[in-house]
Amino acid sequence: MWQLSNTVRHYPWGSRTVIPELLAEPSPADQPYAELWIGAHPDAPSVLSNGTPLDKAIEERPEVLLGPEVHERFGTRLPFLLKVLAADQPLSLQAHPTTEQAQAGFGAEEAAGIPRDDPTRTFKDPFHKPELLLALTEFEALCGFRPVEESLHCLAKLQVPELKPTIAALARGGLRAAVPQLLALTPELRDALVRSVADAAARFVAAHDPEFINTYRWAASLAETYPGDPGVVISLMCNHLKLSPGEAVFLPAGNLHAYLSGAGVEVMASSDNVLRGGLTGKHVDLAALIEVLDFTDGRVPVIHPVLGPGGLRYPVPVEDFDLTRCQLDQQAGSLSTTGPQVLLCTEGTAVLDAGDGEVVLEKGRSAFVPAGAPVTARGPAVLYRATTNLS
Repeated sequence: MWQLSNTVRHYPWGSRTVIPELLAEPSPADQPYAELWIGAHPDAPSVLSNGTPLDKAIEERPEVLLGPEVHERFGTRLPFLLKVLAADQPLSLQAHPTTEQAQAGFGAEEAAGIPRDDPTRTFKDPFHKPELLLALTEFEALCGFRPVEESLHCLAKLQVPELKPTIAALARGGLRAAVPQLLALTPELRDALVRSVADAAARFVAAHDPEFINTYRWAASLAETYPGDPGVVISLMCNHLKLSPGEAVFLPAGNLHAYLSGAGVEVMASSDNVLRGGLTGKHVDLAALIEVLDFTDGRVPVIHPVLGPGGLRYPVPVEDFDLTRCQLDQQAGSLSTTGPQVLLCTEGTAVLDAGDGEVVLEKGRSAFVPAGAPVTARGPAVLYRATTNLS
């Protein structure tokens, strides 16, 4: 069992307060703190207290650190990545591929000799990237496509002439026709469309019309940040989710989504494959995005925890990861699992005991526990535990 040193990613959309306060650093910070990465992703692996990067330690002793079952299923890599995410501004509209799509896309770009750090590169690795976001604060997001009939009403209510082709495409061919039509517009048509949509949305917000008010408010706001971006119009066709602290959402492959604001604990398959569809200045691979998008419409369920070993567990339908919120008191309780685990303390002080020594986790600190290692923990503290979800 080792305490970890972790990397912070400083993206422009990040918060200057949430992660610095978690890490007991000066707040507000002099730059945005967007994500705290905790795991063995090769782009920013955590470092063990003995100075070894976690990915290298696992490569040297995979059966010991991952356990035979995880090693057989996932090879010499930790299959999950835990993050703390803090958004003061919206992230890009994006989706992630299935394993098969990731393998095919990665193989094609490798064969073409496209450098992995090339900004036009689409597939960074051959892995899928389902993810779970658990809200620490009130959290807002766009997640998946809302029912088509509702989208038609939301668009038509704006009474924007420039929207007529999109409404017609949606009515005739559904989302699979309407979304590519928007993404393929010329810059001139995009500018006029987004400007008209934002103006109409702002009028409904100013009139305090309750129907679609949050959707319209965000569309007007997004248009200010991303003028001429078709993602503003696509946002009108997405479910608008508001999570309260303790609620979560699972995002499978193909789900079009954008985190808008708030802080959360995020656990995902350990991949960096992101296909952007809008609300970004970065590269958009339209053909690849359309290939991976799931155009199914309908509600995206909010996930509430169930009681599981060690605490409140958030069930997901993938083998790569599992997340549990552990509320510790002064009485030691077992946190042992068959797979490897990463533990993050977000409140109080957690004392971990593996039999041959203790690790003390203050707020913002984390630890890696090898597969099957007997470990108990006492608080008072709150821990988030990420492990695998193999039966």
